[in-house]
Formats: sequence, structure tokens, C-alpha cells
Amino acid sequence: MNERTPLHRWSPLILLLATLALWQAVCTLFSVSEFIFPSPARILEQTWEHRGTILGHAWRTFWVTMVGFGLAIVVGVLLGFLMGSSRLAYDAMYPLMTAFNALPKAAFVPILVVWFGIGAGPAILTAFLISFFPIMVNIATGLATLEPELEDVLRVLGAKRWDVLVKVGLPRSMPYFYGSLKVAITLAFVGTTVSEMTASNEGIGYLLISAGSSMQMGLAFSGLVVVGLMAMGMYELFSVIEKRTTAWAHRGSQGH
Repeated sequence: MNERTPLHRWSPLILLLATLALWQAVCTLFSVSEFIFPSPARILEQTWEHRGTILGHAWRTFWVTMVGFGLAIVVGVLLGFLMGSSRLAYDAMYPLMTAFNALPKAAFVPILVVWFGIGAGPAILTAFLISFFPIMVNIATGLATLEPELEDVLRVLGAKRWDVLVKVGLPRSMPYFYGSLKVAITLAFVGTTVSEMTASNEGIGYLLISAGSSMQMGLAFSGLVVVGLMAMGMYELFSVIEKRTTAWAHRGSQGH
């Protein structure tokens, strides 16, 4: 029941290939114009044709996203630790942070352009703003839900509040942390791309706007594919790191 068969392991690839085959068949059978909805073959053709340009823009989007994501990790962990270690801080900050997270981050881009100009600055900060919240919430949740009984036992044994948080609370929060990273990294790429569409002359976001304005829809779809691949690659990287560093938290679900 819990064993993963080869079908389970290869199911994402099988589903992807089936989707691409159906997509290609629809475009071919109904003679869909490439200016409306390009076929996978056309997207692949334009990806290869413009590979140098795509790689240049992809590298710009990648490093900008990583910088913003790195800031999100630092700020998210610090705020999460503060909220999770203090009930007063949790009650005071959580409602405000939730309200802030509800604001559309694309609305910040024009303001960031005024403050930092056109370039990497707005994209980095947009990636940060859109991705730090999941990290903060998950760290805070992992610390705040530490069992009172366990904490009482440790305090009886002589552990101070700081020792409980650092030596027990933080390790216990690691599965929450890695779960938040896998969510936050995809959001970070979204933030960077959205910012580049309006506040940059480089990056995949800029490529999407440029390709769309010149009616090269295959190239525009290539940009979307590249962003998806980068996000998926980072997601899988965090999954591998999570399994290697928090195997104790997954012992009961290794077969799922």
C-alpha cells in the first residue's frame, strides 16, 4: 500500500508528455494560429532559435530572484523566531503581517521604481516582499506549537527558555521551514517576473513583454516555460535537502 511503484515515480513525466501531445494535436487538427496559441513544437523551435537571448534573460531573473529570496529567508526566520518565541509579539505582529500579505505586491512596483529606479532593485524587493511571509509564518508556527508538556519537562531538567527554543524548538520547526521554502521560492519567481514586466529592461518578465509586443507568442511561452523550470528545479533542490536533513520527520511517510 505504501510502496512507490515505477508508475508513481514516472507519473509526473507521463502526465506532462500526455498534456503536450494533446496540446500539439489540438493545435494541428484545428490549425490554431501561432499568434493566438502556439504549439509545443513552435515553442521548442523558438526556444532553440533564441536560446542565447533566453539564457541571458533567464540568468538575470534567476540571480535577482535568489537575492530577494535570500533576504526573505533572513527576515522571515528572524521575524518568525520573534513571533514564535513571544506570545505578545505573535499577537501584536500576526494580524498586521497578514494584512500586509493581502496587499497585491504588483502595486508596490511603481513605488519601488520611484525609490530605486529601473533595474534590479525593484525586482529584488518584489521577490522579497512576496516570499518572506510563508517563511515567517511557518517558523512562528513551528515554535509556537511546541508542546507545553515537553517544555515543562525540559525546564524541570534545568533548560532555560532560550535553550528550549534553540535546541528543541528550531529543530522541530525544520520541516515547517523547508515546507515554506518550497512555497516561497515559487512566489519569489512570480514577484521577480511581475516586476521585470514593468520596471526592467532585462529578465524573463521583460522578455515576455517584448515578445508579446512583437507577436512572437512562441518566444513568450518559452519565457514562461523557463521560469517554470527554474522554480521547479529549486523546489526539487529543497525537497532533496529536506529529505537529507529532516529524515526523522518523514519516517512514517517514506512510501507515500
